[in-house]
Amino acid sequence: MEPFEDENPFSTADPPLSSASSNSHVDVSAPFTPPSHTVTLPSSPPQFEPQSPTRSAIPSQGSGHSPRAPAPKSDFCCLRDQWLHSGEDVEISITDAQKTSENATSPYITYVIHSGNAEARHRYSDFESLRLNLSKLYPTLIIPPIPSKQTIGDYAIKQGKAREDLAMIARRKRMLQTFLNRIARHPIISNEHVFHRFLDGEVSWTEVLHSPPISQLPKNILKAPAHSPTDPNASPAYQALPNPSPAHPLRRPDQRFLDSEVFTNKFAAHLSGPMEKVTRRTMKRWSDYAQDHMELGAVWNGFSLNEGGELASAVEKTGQAIDATYMTTTRLLQDLEQNWQEPLHEYAQFAAIIKKLLVYRHQKHVQLEMTQDALEARRESLTELEKSEREAKRLEEALNHGRARSISASAGGSSPTSPDGVDAHGASAEAGGEDAQEQNENPASAFLPPHPGPSPVKRRAPGMGFLSALGYTIQGMIDADPESARRNGISKTRETISQLEDALHLSAQDLKYASSTIQADLDRFQRQKVADLREMSISMARSHREWCKKNLEAWEEAKKEISKIPDHPNKIPSERTGAAATPGAGPSTTRRDSTATINGR
Repeated sequence: MEPFEDENPFSTADPPLSSASSNSHVDVSAPFTPPSHTVTLPSSPPQFEPQSPTRSAIPSQGSGHSPRAPAPKSDFCCLRDQWLHSGEDVEISITDAQKTSENATSPYITYVIHSGNAEARHRYSDFESLRLNLSKLYPTLIIPPIPSKQTIGDYAIKQGKAREDLAMIARRKRMLQTFLNRIARHPIISNEHVFHRFLDGEVSWTEVLHSPPISQLPKNILKAPAHSPTDPNASPAYQALPNPSPAHPLRRPDQRFLDSEVFTNKFAAHLSGPMEKVTRRTMKRWSDYAQDHMELGAVWNGFSLNEGGELASAVEKTGQAIDATYMTTTRLLQDLEQNWQEPLHEYAQFAAIIKKLLVYRHQKHVQLEMTQDALEARRESLTELEKSEREAKRLEEALNHGRARSISASAGGSSPTSPDGVDAHGASAEAGGEDAQEQNENPASAFLPPHPGPSPVKRRAPGMGFLSALGYTIQGMIDADPESARRNGISKTRETISQLEDALHLSAQDLKYASSTIQADLDRFQRQKVADLREMSISMARSHREWCKKNLEAWEEAKKEISKIPDHPNKIPSERTGAAATPGAGPSTTRRDSTATINGR
């Protein structure tokens, strides 16, 4: 298998950002800082602080390494919270799986959970809803997976017995217990009161799902604060953020998360490809091997009943050794399934979860760039509108100035008269005197075109009422005052720019928080993965060692009985072979004369 540890981007030290991401309008490489007072953005609560790279690893259940005791907690929300953070190595266990039909029309399997002195009962769908809502409450954290659902093929083959499959129920019991213990050991999610209420058997889970904070979850977490999606005081500017597609490309990607994505894809390909495939094939062959030994042991035990003396005892011991091989192989299969195959499948699910986490961070980054583009486009539009407004004002001033000059010229530009008061032009001045007086009384009428007269009556075609109304509406829109429309456009554009500026600031803060928190949780997950893979390898070696040890003991017992069988009566004497018989020298290495039996000697 191709080694890829050196390409692991989940290191404890933060690598520098690529140069491609340094020219962004908003610096998203800096650590998360609370926004300024000018924007209504709630500060990040203390429990959401990203984990420090120097924090100790959080080993998985059964890893054999006790985690470092967390900082003492003084404010507990409930008894479950106090038990989880008591400083001891707490363990949540699922002790039983029972069939019931309480509050349901059809029977289902409920799992009995013990956490301290509390007992709770939940079905598989309750675990599923818990994980789904935790992933919405904490979109920047790695929420552990739960066992996969039954496939449609399983239901088609087993039909009504699929829910009663004992092997599937036992596997779910183990993996659901691992899920609960991983959450209990998470430094952030273990403080969530929803998880505490899930462990409390006196609380109805349906009531929890319909009460805060789950009832306050937004429909789209991309339009909510990354550190607290249920914050009721979140800024309305979040609604102005776009809803980008996961496949939308980035102009200035962060190289750290590009490396994380490449590594996660390679890790998922190794797990879900060759490793799981070879593991399934190996498990099937071990299962066939155990089945063959079960049948073979029964045959040998039956054969011993037909013999007598030392031969019967030897055959019986051989059959018992074969039975022991069957039992140790069955035990080996169980150990491999619990300590190797199930964790392997769990980490294949972890890879898919990390992919979704990186997609969320990618969408947040795309959201920032799209908001920047929208803000720049609005600013350019505002510049064009303001330019049009200035041109319109300048044109209006020029028209008013020209109109005033025309009016003054018309008022003071009369023809000169003779000394005796007679117009120099005679009758023409008298004829135009009344018109000039009328124009002086109403100066604006001098610039109005002549009225065309009454419109001729038009007959309306039948069925044209709707079209006439539509045409009237469109004509009204066209005849709207362009000056007021332009000013309204300027006002709305300024409001949109102000909202987009707030949204851009919020998006930048969300991206900083998401980047730092996701990177910190990826580092924590990497330490957990190393500890778990080490434990998986040790468990596999231990299981094979125990298998070999038990088999060796069983076959040693069979060898003692086989050695009691006397030598072949037709064995060639040692004198004929030229070698003196040495008593107690161990089993003879000479070949038996099979022809002696055939010839009757």
